Amino acid sequence: MSVFIASVNSGSNGNCYYIGNNTEAVLVDVGISCGEAQKRMERMKLDMDKVKAIFISHEHIDHIRGVEVMAKRFRLPVYITPPTLQNSRLKIDPSLVRSFIPYEPVCIGGLSVTSFPKQHDAADPYSFVIEHDGIKTGVFTDIGYSCEHVIRNFSQCQAVFLEANYDTKMLEESSYPSYLKKRISGDNGHLSNDQSLELFVNHRPDFMSHLLLSHLSKNNNSPELVYDLFSKHAGKTFVTVASRYKESPVYYLKKGSREEPVQVFNGLQMTLF
Repeated sequence: MSVFIASVNSGSNGNCYYIGNNTEAVLVDVGISCGEAQKRMERMKLDMDKVKAIFISHEHIDHIRGVEVMAKRFRLPVYITPPTLQNSRLKIDPSLVRSFIPYEPVCIGGLSVTSFPKQHDAADPYSFVIEHDGIKTGVFTDIGYSCEHVIRNFSQCQAVFLEANYDTKMLEESSYPSYLKKRISGDNGHLSNDQSLELFVNHRPDFMSHLLLSHLSKNNNSPELVYDLFSKHAGKTFVTVASRYKESPVYYLKKGSREEPVQVFNGLQMTLF
């Protein structure tokens, strides 16, 4: 059985990532409205009925904006830790709330979702690795630096949504106040292009087939810049940029595949914007 992955949206305006197989799927974060997420999934020919759960990484609004409505409308369980739920102020039907424990896999049909802790300025932040049939897909965004947990899990993934939030020079020269620059670039902030590239170059496994560069800053990064930076080091790994304005193609993963990645369901090539 194959794995299908897609970015529904990626950026400070909202994050939502789809990982599934032929029968079930999960969403990691729902940071755009439920209605917009539905429209985009319809355009990607992704069946909302296959989505069986939502996993929440942390409480920032660009990761939870559409959670309440989506959980209620589709009666979806929401996997969220108690500190994140408390700080999010989400009002979710208690019967739909589930917790998770780091490194204890949660089975959603044929999918296994494993959480791991990371550094970020949130109450109880986690990233996730979703596995099916030996294929692991990681969602690695909102990370201050590449700690041991990040490196260990990254090195096991065939496909990764990897944060490349800002270009260091662009951030330094931006009009952002100094406290915000420090927050973004600090150990509880976001990964820069260079930090993400270092993780990719030094710790990607030989079998990594797909890298989707994610959560780019609108003001302090550029899709062309980060794509050019990573493509020089990509080797046989397919690299693309997840957009803050539109859904990505749906990518089809086969175990250990290093073939040209297959976009399923629609015939449009992804643009960088």
